[in-house]
This record gives sequence, C-alpha cells and structure tokens, in this order.
Amino acid sequence: MEASTELIVRLGAALCVFSALALWEALAPRRAMLIGRGRRWPGNLGILVLDALLVRLVIPVAAVGMAVIAAQRGWGLLNITPWPAWLEGLFGFLVLDAAIYAQHVAFHKVPLLWRLHRMHHADLDIDVSTGLRFHPIEIILSMLIKIAVVVLIGVPAVAVIAFEVVLNATSMFNHSNAAMPLWLDRAVRLLVVTPDMHRVHHSVLRHETDSNFGFNLPWWDRLFGTYRPQPEAGHERMTIGLPIFRDPQELRLDRLITQPFRDDASAPAMAPGIKREQAGPR
Repeated sequence: MEASTELIVRLGAALCVFSALALWEALAPRRAMLIGRGRRWPGNLGILVLDALLVRLVIPVAAVGMAVIAAQRGWGLLNITPWPAWLEGLFGFLVLDAAIYAQHVAFHKVPLLWRLHRMHHADLDIDVSTGLRFHPIEIILSMLIKIAVVVLIGVPAVAVIAFEVVLNATSMFNHSNAAMPLWLDRAVRLLVVTPDMHRVHHSVLRHETDSNFGFNLPWWDRLFGTYRPQPEAGHERMTIGLPIFRDPQELRLDRLITQPFRDDASAPAMAPGIKREQAGPR
C-alpha cells in the first residue's frame, strides 16, 4: 500500500470515529465536565496536528514503510517462518499491542519518560480529545519503538496498518465521556478497553493512575496484575488529572508543549489521601 493511501485510510477512519464519539458524548455524557470542550479542545487538537507534522518530518518512513522494507529484505521473525499470512498478521497485531502496553508502563515508571507522558494525564477532563493528546517527543519515541518491534518481529504491513487504525480508534473510544449501560460495559471490556475501565487510569490517585494501562486489548492488565475494575470514589465523583498543572491556563498549546520541562510550584495542597509524590513516578 502506498504511503498516501495508508494516510487517507488512517485519517478517514480517525475522523469518522472522532465525529461519532463526539456526538455520543454530547447526547449521552458519562460525567459532568469540569472545564468542557471550549477551553480544552484547541490545545488538545493543536497538539495532535503538531504530532502528525513532526512524525512525518522526523520519521517519514514510519512503521508501515519499515514493514514493507523488512518484508523485502527478509528481516524479522515472521519473514523467515512458514506461517500462513493470517496467523502472521494476528501474531504481529498482538505483539504490537503488548509492546504498547509495556511502553505505557515504562512511561509511568521511568522518571524522564513520565515527564513526557504526564502531559497526557494533566487534562482536567477526559473525553475523546484526550485520546489524541500526547507530547510530540513521546509520539516520536513511540513510533521508534513500534518501528523496532516491526523490524524485529517482521510484522506484515497490513497488520501494522490494521493495528494503527484500531489503536487510534480505541484510544479515542476509551478516553471518551460516552455513557454505556453497566451490563454492556462488563461485556465489552472482556474484549476491548472501555471508557469506564480506562477512566480509572486518569484518576488523581497515584495507585489508580498506575493501573489499567491497556489502550486497546484489556488482557495485558489482567495478565500482569495491573487491572483495577472501578475508581474508589466512583466515576461521577473521581477527580481527573494530576495534583500539578491544574491551572486552566495549562490547557493552552504553548503550555502543553513546555510541561515536561517545567515543575508546577503553584500546585495546590494535596487532598486527603493524595501524596506529593503522585506528581511523578514512584
């Protein structure tokens, strides 16, 4: 698949999913918003545009291109195995998802990486736009990790495209403020990370922030003991974000970009049960 076709497929799918979830949130919100869309979306969507431009500029080949090159040159495990194409695609998809889970855990546990990732957690509300809000340096590092996995494993290009499309869609879905019946949530989270499952991960409480790391498949959290079914305070009363960067001015695009390089000396006093260390990894 040509790069232009791949880009059109990804953008088209992302726009459709974003529009559908934004409408769902408006018609059936799960929580009352603290700040709302008007002050948050310009920064969140602005950082998305910046991310896309930088990735294309810094890493023009990207993961799909490297998958094609790896296949042509016989690089990676799957390019030297006699497995059928469907099994190679499925295995490659699962390995990429496991790698994203491991990467997410690392970005919480390694102090330098946490400084990049905490911008994602500093959103004062959580909705579909939060699923697109990642620091540009984190996005570039994530792409390099995916490229390394693609080359090492030899993930087929079609599996890489499918993974990217599904990951973008599920990231927007599980960050959305869309209400689902509890019975449906219980069923869906057996296969895909749901908004109620991932919202726990955006709690201000550190032990809840360090849970439910999956973006797409929920199985890794259950397998590695990082699954937490519900927030202690309940979804309606839980506080979203971090103890730091709670000034609404931090929602501006310029402030988002510089957050990894700043500390918040004006952080409010910690609420009962919240320790200062929650502003960084343990």
